[in-house]
Amino acid sequence: MPIEILMPALSPTMEEGTLAKWLVKEGDEVSSGDLLAEIETDKATMEFEAVDEGVIGKILIPEGSEGVKVNTPIAILLADDESAGDIAVAAPAATPTPKADAASALVPAGAVPDAPAPAAGSASGGGRIFASPLARRIAAEKGLDLSKIKGTGPHGRIVKADVETAVTAPVAKPAAEASAKPVAAPSTPAGPSADVIVRIYEDRPHEVIKLDGMRKTIAARLTEAKQTIPHFYLRRDIRLDALLKFRSTLNGQLEARGVKLSVNDFIIKACALALQQVPAANAVWAGDRVLQLKPSDVAVAVAIEGGLFTPVLRDADMKSLSALSTEMKDLAKRARERKLAPHEYQGGSFAVSNLGMFGIDNFDAVINPPQAAILAVGAGVRKPVAGADGELAVATVMSVTLSVDHRVIDGALGAELLKAIVENLENPLGMLA
Repeated sequence: MPIEILMPALSPTMEEGTLAKWLVKEGDEVSSGDLLAEIETDKATMEFEAVDEGVIGKILIPEGSEGVKVNTPIAILLADDESAGDIAVAAPAATPTPKADAASALVPAGAVPDAPAPAAGSASGGGRIFASPLARRIAAEKGLDLSKIKGTGPHGRIVKADVETAVTAPVAKPAAEASAKPVAAPSTPAGPSADVIVRIYEDRPHEVIKLDGMRKTIAARLTEAKQTIPHFYLRRDIRLDALLKFRSTLNGQLEARGVKLSVNDFIIKACALALQQVPAANAVWAGDRVLQLKPSDVAVAVAIEGGLFTPVLRDADMKSLSALSTEMKDLAKRARERKLAPHEYQGGSFAVSNLGMFGIDNFDAVINPPQAAILAVGAGVRKPVAGADGELAVATVMSVTLSVDHRVIDGALGAELLKAIVENLENPLGMLA
């Protein structure tokens, strides 16, 4: 039976994507692991691999197509004993086959829409079990009974992942039952409709800018954040003179290695250590519970053309300043090229957003759920300060604002976390101890 290759869900938040480029053509033979296409998500361009083997019988969605919904058939794969005459459809189905979950959407296998939908893992009226050729071969090699395996592909078709799951854990529930479904974007608040707004400005010269996937996602996520997260804000000034002097010394010593530390590298390290010093604040909101994390995974906002990425530096408390600097530069470079994999920009309990390089003195950042806090960093500015003896002096002062999710972190705990960050930055040598 011909297999539908479906538009994959390449990230938990992906609902649609752009089929940027086909890497195969009709008539090509493909094996499991072969690259089929390049898919543009809201965050990155990613390569899509084949799971089954066979021949590309028909390409249903041409390259360059935008707004292709997840789980929409994009091509038909034929088995060795099938021909183009076996293809029952010539265009994508009007209603995409319901997908079990984000993980099963990555399995490009399924029955054609006109075929009867058997119960998962069961045979049809004629005794046939619906399974991909690759799944059948693996089952034969492992001596598995396909009739005992529950399929998670479209229409209950058994695919490679189902057979492998049965091999490693025969009594385990299918991954489709355990995987989390993408969270739907929140509805837009009540207000004037798009048509009403367009009419208001129809007599004024303007240009209509189409929203791409990233901008739509940013809009949905920020709306969700401000509607659902009870933000509160804590502000502190930080004296940077000791840090700047220490940074200058370190950069002189690291110059031969081609490493140059930025103030932001110290901020990331200070936040990561503070999360270890105040472990109760190293947590995320998980709907009906709070997850308190052990490692310090710190996200850092990176501005790119048309949007924003927040790559995550994992185990940042365990890494040296030079390692953090090198990793951050690599993540920022690939973020601007939209080459980050989902695991590189998802997760983390804490984020840093630094606009100091643009001359911004201070601002309030929006929390990126499910994270519980974000530090907004302003510019370091020379200004008069009162010394310990009461005498006036001039110092470099940086203003920061900690945005906190009150569901996870209460006021006193947030103040304790910010105090730890400030002490780490004002005593930078201690961060190396």
